[in-house]
Amino acid sequence: MVTRRQFLAHAATTSFSLTMGAKPALAVSRKLKPARLRPGAGVGLISPASATFLEEEIDIVVDAIHGLGLVPYLAPHLRDRYGYLGGKDIDRAADVNRFFADSKIAALMPMRGGWGCSRMLPYLDYQLIRRNPKIIVGFSDITTLILGIHAQTGLVTFHGPQGLTSWLPDQTEYFRRILFGGEMVTFENLKDSSDTDRLMRVKNRIQTINPGKARGRLIGGNLSVFSGIVGSPYVPNLKGAILFLEDVHENVYRLDRLITHLKVAGVFKQIAGFIFGQCPDCSPDADYGSLTLEEVVWDHIKPLGVPAFFGAEIGHIETILTLPIGVEVEIDANLGKIQMLEPAVT
Repeated sequence: MVTRRQFLAHAATTSFSLTMGAKPALAVSRKLKPARLRPGAGVGLISPASATFLEEEIDIVVDAIHGLGLVPYLAPHLRDRYGYLGGKDIDRAADVNRFFADSKIAALMPMRGGWGCSRMLPYLDYQLIRRNPKIIVGFSDITTLILGIHAQTGLVTFHGPQGLTSWLPDQTEYFRRILFGGEMVTFENLKDSSDTDRLMRVKNRIQTINPGKARGRLIGGNLSVFSGIVGSPYVPNLKGAILFLEDVHENVYRLDRLITHLKVAGVFKQIAGFIFGQCPDCSPDADYGSLTLEEVVWDHIKPLGVPAFFGAEIGHIETILTLPIGVEVEIDANLGKIQMLEPAVT
């Protein structure tokens, strides 16, 4: 029979073995930038979160990679399935480690988001990744992967398109300018074609929460999954950062709970600026007395006094911007602009 003392000793050993490769984010001080993409470079396709069930989906993504002038390489476990996951945690992590070690690969791109990246963070070889800086890009659940790698290695990662996103012209242009061209891009909401003949702007509007400008490292991603790793060694150093958040298909009370978690965890005390992007299908509940998302965000962010704005074109929407994680930016909360102050690639 296992005693309580034996159980606790075993649990502590197991916890250490799973996280022994992880260090506090504050320990990472040197910023690493990956090399820019060049025509003919290799792209490793991975399934670090949800499973890929259809062969046709792989074919679609392979065509998109070819369309970018790049060469796709399929991870050994790309077609694996473990319930709703794209394979066992250790196998999905092994695909990431393998591509970082492979000299043919210049970038890693997930097929899709879903759920699962947090589970594999303890199995990544961060020393290997640090020695072989490469582009890794994605959004939604991939937030934890790009933030975890940045926190543990200092590598600039990218909140941007995944394989099964639209790859329409605007999305592709941002991707090329930042990852091929190494440009210092200014991000601002695009004018919707339906507003061309209006006297006023209706879609893609910016709302200023607190006016002003702020500079700092750009950090952020999906609110739900970011909140889930707060307190772990996979959250980057947020002191003086510009934090951006987005989400999708959530009830307002759940979003309030998630944002409150960030508040009580001390996240907001550290940041220099704040951006809330888009949240499709996040309308108030039908119940009497529900808060709106605007009210929730204003309640938590307005008292901070830092420059902040709401409605940025970031999130689960048609144009997936390629935003560099860990790069110095300046935001203008009055105009809803994000200006890169340095290239994200070498």
